[in-house]
Amino acid sequence: MNHWRKIALAPSATILQALDVIDTGALQIALVVGSDDVLLGVVTDGDIRRGILRGLPLDADVSKVMNANPITAYETQSRETIIAIMKNRKRRHLPIVDDNGRVVRLELLDRLQQLVRKPNWVVLMAGGLGTRLSPLTDDCPKPLLKVGSKPILETILENFIENGFYRFYLSVNYRAEMIKDYFGDGSRWGVQIRYIHENQRLGTAGALRLIEEPLHEPILVMNGDLLTKVNFEQLLEFHLETGSDATMCVREFEFQIPYGVVKAEDHRLMRIEEKPIQRYFINGGIYVLDPELLPLVPKDTFFDMPSLFDKAIALHKNSSVYPIREYWLDIGRMDDFQRANIDVKEGLL
Repeated sequence: MNHWRKIALAPSATILQALDVIDTGALQIALVVGSDDVLLGVVTDGDIRRGILRGLPLDADVSKVMNANPITAYETQSRETIIAIMKNRKRRHLPIVDDNGRVVRLELLDRLQQLVRKPNWVVLMAGGLGTRLSPLTDDCPKPLLKVGSKPILETILENFIENGFYRFYLSVNYRAEMIKDYFGDGSRWGVQIRYIHENQRLGTAGALRLIEEPLHEPILVMNGDLLTKVNFEQLLEFHLETGSDATMCVREFEFQIPYGVVKAEDHRLMRIEEKPIQRYFINGGIYVLDPELLPLVPKDTFFDMPSLFDKAIALHKNSSVYPIREYWLDIGRMDDFQRANIDVKEGLL
């Protein structure tokens, strides 16, 4: 709910005003906020009734009846996590706050559970050799390696399904039949799955030219060796709201130089910065593309996604970045694979 301000009150508001907000808002809740929209507490009809039973007059400050330690969730938490919190704590509504405790929105359980199916196709790149995970991938394609109890690609598929997506292309090459045998036509998950067969290695974008069906909506493209809690529904909304032709998810990467870095001008020493931390955005392997960009991909040629973005930028297409703040792990090496299995056991996935 983006119009949470309709049910917001200052701490100096009266209990009577809170009753009016609760009744007119029809949500049985009011949010008490301070300066900069910091959440101070919540008030329900039950809170007011208990206050009246204690003898509080209706012109008393609402702060005297509010719950000053309400259950909340952070905006970085996934839709699934928020639903789980609401179900476990038996809440119909939940304030969502940022890291500073400021109200971002109010979520309603009924709204969250209404899953609207999206017409957008999702392309999952599952044709890689996975040589860095040998010997695990000698007889098994990397997307079918199990993290926890499920193959990597199945976890990815189910994350998209939970966000309302049901139309999928799997781009396959190495041991393609194993992947096709496992996923079939998608009916086991109640979705549609089609296959793009790469007879030669085409890179992270080249396979898109093999899609024969006319596309009318933005498509989501993701590497089949990523595990993430990115909310794909919010990603698509960002792409649409910003009017982007191409959106690349990016992840912040930092490293510390283990030495003092010397800054100089000509022969003069200006300063020494001891062990500075360098921060960069790196490609997160998740993209949203408008169909009009697909003709930019050459046919039957190895072509990676950064090259497609380079072409889009050169043509002055609206290219955007979407920072990933959620869980994200690229399973490229053996220690990444081991890390993913640990994270599953710890409940991070």
